[in-house]
Amino acid sequence: MAAHQGKTKDEMVVSLKTIKKTHAKPRKKLGRSECQLVTFDLPYLAFFYNQKLMFYKGGDFEGMVAKLKDGLELVLEEFYQLAGKLGKDEEGVFRVEYDDNMDGVEVVEVAAEAVSVEDLAAEEGTSIFKDFIPYNGILNLEGLHRPLLAIQLTKLKDGLAIGCAFNHAILDGNSTWHFMSSWAQACGGSPAVSAPLFLDRTKSRNTRVKLDPSLLPNPSALSSEPPEPPLRERVFRFSESSIDKIKSMVNASTPSGGSMTFSTFQALSVHIWRHVTKARCLKPEDVTVFTVFVDCRKRVDPPVPETYFGNLIQAIFTGTAAGLLLAHPPEFGAAIIQKAILAHDAKAIDERNKMWESQPKIFKYKDAGPNCVAVGSSPRFKVYEVDFGWGRPEGVRSGTNNRFDGMVYLYQGKSGGRSIDVEISLEAGALEKLQMDREFLEP
Repeated sequence: MAAHQGKTKDEMVVSLKTIKKTHAKPRKKLGRSECQLVTFDLPYLAFFYNQKLMFYKGGDFEGMVAKLKDGLELVLEEFYQLAGKLGKDEEGVFRVEYDDNMDGVEVVEVAAEAVSVEDLAAEEGTSIFKDFIPYNGILNLEGLHRPLLAIQLTKLKDGLAIGCAFNHAILDGNSTWHFMSSWAQACGGSPAVSAPLFLDRTKSRNTRVKLDPSLLPNPSALSSEPPEPPLRERVFRFSESSIDKIKSMVNASTPSGGSMTFSTFQALSVHIWRHVTKARCLKPEDVTVFTVFVDCRKRVDPPVPETYFGNLIQAIFTGTAAGLLLAHPPEFGAAIIQKAILAHDAKAIDERNKMWESQPKIFKYKDAGPNCVAVGSSPRFKVYEVDFGWGRPEGVRSGTNNRFDGMVYLYQGKSGGRSIDVEISLEAGALEKLQMDREFLEP
């Protein structure tokens, strides 16, 4: 970052120049279609658009953009719902609507030629990302009159940034990365999506829920809300050897009663939970909540294919006192996480849905519990294999939307193998302590 006089990424002033704004639609006519949103989708209306940023090395910006647009038109033939809008049927039930006459996906081309790939790859800070990803602070509910996918293609000093804003009311992380990998395959010459979408959301839940308008947020009132405490973000990169060490450490004591061993996810999760709790300097009696967004595709009865397009996740909450979490060995917290995940079977999912349907409640994205550590995304998503024809991405990050104190995103590690990149948002003081915690960084 020498070119920026030692400024951190969040202090950089980015000069942007808009080149062109267009829209992308499926290459062939598809007619009109409507798809009801179901119980798994509706709670996300009060979240913000889900933002992802990928950046690549390369010099031929115009050629790269042309290839991306061609591939996008092709892949939208399968993922056409992303080129539609939110709507309501005659009974007021939300749905996704697509028609050939709709605008389609918003695509903006921008130049920021003083910014390099290395600037975006810095491990700390996210405020600069607002310049590279569209729809900052835009609620999913606004998909009633906005595109459901907006893309910004930014020309960098030495490459290209692809910033995407997905309407979270119509798809989860699994569907997001299915789209991204399919888009890349289309750019590589694949004539069709390798894994066709499963589009019938009612197979996961067929209850029709009409939401009272009073439950839904007012986008114009957002500016009057009190400001949040300043957060800092950082990516912590755990190598294969570190992941293996954490997992073996958590599994060191043989669980009693024939319990299952702890998975990589459970071991890494408790490692993060314990050290964030320590960094927050909580009182022993303070409750700390662990939240994980669980993929329910294989948990619902009957299960649905991995290619199910939509939201099929639910948040699982568990917790304990900070003093208990830190006083016990790591397997204590890992067992709490494991128990909560295992208990979330088809019956628990059905009961949760019935309870919500009988009395719908729209939560804000940050309603995850006190002193929370909330884990989203998954290292299962092959984000560093999204190659549009000019190599693997130099970095993959989440935008500023839907961040709160304790939000954690797990990504496949850039270094490959079993490595995992951990993106954490915390209040500044806690993050500073976490960065100094040698046991967290080098287990």
